[in-house]
Amino acid sequence: MLCRQLYCANDSRRIDYFCKMSKPPIVIIGAGAAGLIAAQQLALNGFEVHIYEQNKAAARKFLVAGHGGLNLTHSEDIDTFIKRYDHIEIQKIVRYFDNKATIAWFDDLGIATFIGSSGKIFPAKGIKPIQVLQAILAKLTDIGVKIIYGYRMIDFDGESVSLDCQGKSIRIPYQKLILGLGGGSWAKTGSDGKWVDLFQAKGIQISTLQPANSGFNTNIDFSPLAGKVLKNIQLKFEGLHKTGEIVFTTYGIEGAPVYYLNHLVRQISFPITLFLDIKPTYTLVAIEKELSYNGNISSILRNKLKLSQTAIQLLKFLDKETYTNPSKLAYAIKNLPIEVSSFRPIDEVISTSGGVSFKELSDSLALKKYPDIFCIGEMLDWEAPTGGYLLQACFSSGVWVADNITLK
Repeated sequence: MLCRQLYCANDSRRIDYFCKMSKPPIVIIGAGAAGLIAAQQLALNGFEVHIYEQNKAAARKFLVAGHGGLNLTHSEDIDTFIKRYDHIEIQKIVRYFDNKATIAWFDDLGIATFIGSSGKIFPAKGIKPIQVLQAILAKLTDIGVKIIYGYRMIDFDGESVSLDCQGKSIRIPYQKLILGLGGGSWAKTGSDGKWVDLFQAKGIQISTLQPANSGFNTNIDFSPLAGKVLKNIQLKFEGLHKTGEIVFTTYGIEGAPVYYLNHLVRQISFPITLFLDIKPTYTLVAIEKELSYNGNISSILRNKLKLSQTAIQLLKFLDKETYTNPSKLAYAIKNLPIEVSSFRPIDEVISTSGGVSFKELSDSLALKKYPDIFCIGEMLDWEAPTGGYLLQACFSSGVWVADNITLK
């Protein structure tokens, strides 16, 4: 077997690249969650697997997502679980490699998990996100997967993929090519959506990348409440409602109920008006009755209605006439209007909707125009809420492609 050594421009690192192999390797572009699990599955099935990653380290978005607690998946039964996804194609894939399979995978890696109070599944107490990633990478090393850092994909065809490292371009032949290029949010992690232009130039249909799981910019300045949480509320818009908690920011509001409404309001021109029910367990009549008692309004809100200090501060944004009138204040507690002007910039949001259209893909997630090239992870055109569903679909799509390749 003839080997030649490739050097990245201005870099002393050596890459052993076999230019005369009986079969070229399976090449994966992107060392994110989907790419890493696909690599493991393929290597365990006897394939030579090389991963090329444009960053200097693997899975940067995976680590960034874990800053507030690494939510790996969710404990819901699978029939409920798959309803969180907006496309039947991704639902089928998640059912194939489901949340129980993900938990078993981490257990096999030595990463114990636990179910949080909301049903979300996290690494066991004391296990940090970097330790989870290190366990995955250690497994890949043990089974012979090579990860080459600092190489960015610039083109591909039916036989090879072109990569750039600091201005030096190389072409790598592949047996199969798996693309896990990410969506369009958090560009600092490498998920910048720059691949879209290349795909469109090749005639591959892409649904426009748009903010998903995004905060809302509001016309009300909530900066005095920035960082404060309003729990057990209900956010409403045109017949839809979602209970949970919201967080006030210098620009507006964040939180699961906000993210839940993203997919609906994306189809409507801003500005729009949402309505906040601060006390969803009370009827309008019951609230008005409590407010009708004589006494200090803030004391009644705190002691009778058991509103938090944050909720009371929010109601003080109302004009004096509304705040001091029991009927008007009761209505505001159940239907506080919040005018939304826009989503946050796409680079700030948790995830993006849009991506490679399923119409361009076979059942195995291979591009119809390039049958040996597969797409996985967030670059596919699907959407899901936070709560473990995003990572789960990435894991599932990686395994789905790996198993389809194995079975061919």
